[in-house]
Amino acid sequence: MASDPQPPLNKSSADEQAIQSQFHRLRSLFKDSDYSTHPERWDTLWKESFTPWDRGGPSQALDEVLSLHRELFPNAPSTAHDWDKSKPKALVAGCGRGHDVLLLSAHGYDVYGLDSSVTSIEEAKKNEKRVAEEDAEGKWKEMYAPKRELGVTTKGRVMWVTGDFFEDDWVNDSGYGKVKTGFDLIFDYTFFCALPPEARPQWAKRLSDLLNPDGGRLVCLEWPLDKDPMTGGPPWGVSGDLYLAHLGHPGQLLQYDDKGQVVDGSADTTPVALKRLARTQPACTHKAGYDNQGNVVDRVSVWSHQ
Repeated sequence: MASDPQPPLNKSSADEQAIQSQFHRLRSLFKDSDYSTHPERWDTLWKESFTPWDRGGPSQALDEVLSLHRELFPNAPSTAHDWDKSKPKALVAGCGRGHDVLLLSAHGYDVYGLDSSVTSIEEAKKNEKRVAEEDAEGKWKEMYAPKRELGVTTKGRVMWVTGDFFEDDWVNDSGYGKVKTGFDLIFDYTFFCALPPEARPQWAKRLSDLLNPDGGRLVCLEWPLDKDPMTGGPPWGVSGDLYLAHLGHPGQLLQYDDKGQVVDGSADTTPVALKRLARTQPACTHKAGYDNQGNVVDRVSVWSHQ
């Protein structure tokens, strides 16, 4: 299996300063700005090639949960799937260069890579072409190869879509509107943590609306879990309880305390709530998900309709 860069066992002060400088620029650009202006700001960063959130490859943590916890994904492609019918559909919102879109394609899903930035989608298409060229040259990156050990012999299709996750235009333009049941898998990594707190209720409601109620699964790679939410964002510091609270109350405004945590997030859930099926610590993740001692901080949670 292809591996992500090795975790930083001892980050140098120069590394820390570089990371803090990147965070400072992001915070400065988005601080006190109306959320409606955020898509344009993200696109500006893509145009400037300032993309510190880009991982340079697919998520090992996502690959791991799909490979080792098949029981959590009843709609996953396999040899038992009727290939005369359409493949299960997956969505990666805020897909960036599309590394995880290509990974889900390797797992047999037809995947929609969605981003509000036109420049981002252009970069994703270039990335897809590069991977295809490496394939033609016999330089398969194993993470992008069909998962034959899981019964997947052909990759799923990839559709790149530019649009606002919270609006419906991209749904119709992409052809997703023909998928009446909803997405069978949705992956969220650096999307939730990029949203200001006021956008989180809408995020949870949108995911609930887009997820197939019959076996659909939302996979969240929770990051950054070791950052104080009061330092601002993006990326905003998150917690497992934060996901649990918002996904349990899609569309509802929740009260936060002075530490940036939801107050009474365990209150009765709503009919459109998503329930957490599992929350695991991956064996491997991107280097940003390790602490200075080389311990994995990231967690992967899997969700479904109730």
